[in-house]
Amino acid sequence: MTEVLRFDGVWLRRDENEILRDVSWTVNDDERWVVLGPNGAGKTTLMTLAAAQTFPSGGDVFVLGERLGDTDTTELRVRVGLSSAALADRLPPYELVRDVVITAAHGVTGRWREKYEGMDDDRADALLEAFGMSGFADRQYWTLSEGERKRTQIARALMADPELLLLDEPSAGLDLGGREELLGALTELASDHRSPAMIMVTHHVEEIPVGFTHVMLMRDGKVAAAGPIAQTLTNENLSALYDMPVELREEAGRYSARRAS
Repeated sequence: MTEVLRFDGVWLRRDENEILRDVSWTVNDDERWVVLGPNGAGKTTLMTLAAAQTFPSGGDVFVLGERLGDTDTTELRVRVGLSSAALADRLPPYELVRDVVITAAHGVTGRWREKYEGMDDDRADALLEAFGMSGFADRQYWTLSEGERKRTQIARALMADPELLLLDEPSAGLDLGGREELLGALTELASDHRSPAMIMVTHHVEEIPVGFTHVMLMRDGKVAAAGPIAQTLTNENLSALYDMPVELREEAGRYSARRAS
């Protein structure tokens, strides 16, 4: 077991607003975490820190053993796979799907003058196949459905063989069919011992893939609860998180929640 991420008393402020407050958290390389909480809880900000995209206002963040502020974040970011709405907005719409994936090997979002080797092509094709996208490799990215784009984005996030994979609301905007296809792919990824440590942000317990091991509940920029999913994702914790009585159900590793009557 190797530590891949650690927050020690982390604070983050924007102007007068405290986005994160005294967050302490550790992720190990064999863990798959889901971060759950209401809007404005600080979940996406947490991911930008984990991706070495921003720096804390206070406290320490260690990503893959490197303390933010003491390391070259350009090199560090290549070791972290990220799929997020902000990154998706920067992908060129007319890029071929294969190139959307392969350019992650150089940490860029558009193919220009970079040199790629045969092994890069092979890895991009293998990832597209793993996510059911091999038949779309020569299509332009803008022609894809939302579900197809999300699968392409995750394939891209894995291109550089990251040591940490961050997924910020990967099923947002998908219909039922698209969501279930994506969750099936993430379930397979979570069960593969060769996969990196994974952290996924979501608003809904229904979007937690089977095989995720831990959960962190966030509210108002603070950690409300964190730990193994079976002990932490409970009626009591969810009711406190959302300020209403919540009834949680689990069946074959999948969860659902509703307001308790």
